[in-house]
Amino acid sequence: MSAKICCVKAYEVLDSRANPTVAVKVVLSDGSEVFSIVPSGASTGTFEAVELRDGNKKRYGGKGVLQAVKNINDIIAPRLIEQGCIDQFLVDDLLIKLDGTENKAKLGANALLGVSLSVCRAAAEHYKMPLYRYVGGISSYRMPVPMMNILNGGAHASNNIDIQEFMIYPLGAPSFKEAVRAGSEIYHTLADILKADGKSTAVGDEGGFAPELSSDEAAIEYIINAIEKAGYSTNEVKICLDAAASEWQSGEGEYFLPKRAKKMTSKQLVDYWCALVKKYPIFSLEDPLAEEDWISWEGITDKLNNDVQLVGDDLFVTNKNRLKEGFTKKSANAILIKPNQIGTLSETIQVIVMAKQNGYKTVMSHRSGESEDTTIADLAVALNCGQIKTGAPARSERVAKYNRLISIENELYGSQFNKF
Repeated sequence: MSAKICCVKAYEVLDSRANPTVAVKVVLSDGSEVFSIVPSGASTGTFEAVELRDGNKKRYGGKGVLQAVKNINDIIAPRLIEQGCIDQFLVDDLLIKLDGTENKAKLGANALLGVSLSVCRAAAEHYKMPLYRYVGGISSYRMPVPMMNILNGGAHASNNIDIQEFMIYPLGAPSFKEAVRAGSEIYHTLADILKADGKSTAVGDEGGFAPELSSDEAAIEYIINAIEKAGYSTNEVKICLDAAASEWQSGEGEYFLPKRAKKMTSKQLVDYWCALVKKYPIFSLEDPLAEEDWISWEGITDKLNNDVQLVGDDLFVTNKNRLKEGFTKKSANAILIKPNQIGTLSETIQVIVMAKQNGYKTVMSHRSGESEDTTIADLAVALNCGQIKTGAPARSERVAKYNRLISIENELYGSQFNKF
């Protein structure tokens, strides 16, 4: 007989940016007890499910989540007590119906996700299985290649760089732990190079350095220099960029890059990305265009589909309806997966399955506001995403995910190297 839920309790805790977020404890009748913390983004898409904030300026500048906590404790918890936790889709369907809105605006996606993830973790605990194995079964075998954000700009840093994330992608590494080693070595080498040039090595929200530079292209060249000085080649370690271009759109067909005070048309922006891809060893471009600039997304996909990975984040917001529109309009060839964009684990899984069925690559992702919670590390393996974004190999809320993945790899493969 399966265990039943006997306690659901929510709390307000802090994320890595010192902002409040939702934490949820679930206790089962067999004594299993788990705790999950919901992440939060700084750069958010318009079509994301609603993250419920209190708006009371006297508490945390209006960012408190006491209402979301209350919704869990007063509305969700009573409906889940004595509910079996084994059918994740049944539990998530109940959460979705309790909210009753398309964008989770009534109870809050942060409330729903905290419960959804905790229920899943509790079920894994009940069966005494690691989370990745419980979610993915025997097909959980693929370690993700890490995208390590080692230089920050945009909304993640208070410097003069418009591109939000400059990442390294050690696709030539023979195992996950060796990919982490490469990332760490390149990260420290970049710090040494920046210091030698009198640049700041203060870090942004995701642990990457946030110096003032002459141009966004200079950031790429600093990283290439660090890759080579650390003893690697750009065949082994590629570069990935996240533009977060929805924050640049100033009108239909118009973009304004605020930190450089530069105006561009959609066509000029597409041409800019094409030139960068031709010049530099770029593997992936995330959100190179705004979330509603479908015409330009079609254009850049037509031009670069065979050359780089084109990732939709704000474009798709882990939403199956937005993803279907992408299929129809032949836009992008990959999707970023952020469970808090949609609100439940079941919906997240459905989007991943749909993306893979249509030939899109999937990238599991953190948010800029993170915690010690390592759920996404397990999900990346469970769902064979193949790639994960979880920040620089620095700051404990980022390193926690890398360390969890090293542990998973050791469980799956022991001392043998696992080619990604």
